[in-house]
Amino acid sequence: MTRGEQSERRPQVETAETSAAVEEASLSGSVRLTTVRPDPEVVERPVRRTFTAEFKRRVVEEAEACRQPGEVGALLRRQGLYSSHLVAWRRQWKAGSLAGLAPRKRGRTPQALNPLAATVAKLERDKARVEQRLKQAETIIEFQKKVSELWGIPLRRPDGDESD
Repeated sequence: MTRGEQSERRPQVETAETSAAVEEASLSGSVRLTTVRPDPEVVERPVRRTFTAEFKRRVVEEAEACRQPGEVGALLRRQGLYSSHLVAWRRQWKAGSLAGLAPRKRGRTPQALNPLAATVAKLERDKARVEQRLKQAETIIEFQKKVSELWGIPLRRPDGDESD
């Protein structure tokens, strides 16, 4: 069997739409019920599921309405959720109702930038550059003093600088 024949024989992925269509058709009796197996291929990069605030609120309310043992587990299995989802959503519900259930962006919250931060950073870079040039100039002057001392060449002092 060639690779092309394999892909033609591969069953289609069952989605909510196809499963609903298969169930409807089987209930009406016009089409026989066929089992649709999921595609065994693994996606290259998994997609993180996101839930709307309305969905979270509805699931939390349904879970709160459950009174019999095992009802919450059945609810979670039916919705394809983990118990950690429900725990987190209950905390959000208690903390801030629907506002707490709105999806949030992951990661660190960005810090507000100080308007003077760019100016301060530029001035610090300029200061470091000027200090480096000063250090280089002082090194050159010290070298010139030592060379003139070795060769016996007297150095002239500026007229206003007699304190050295």
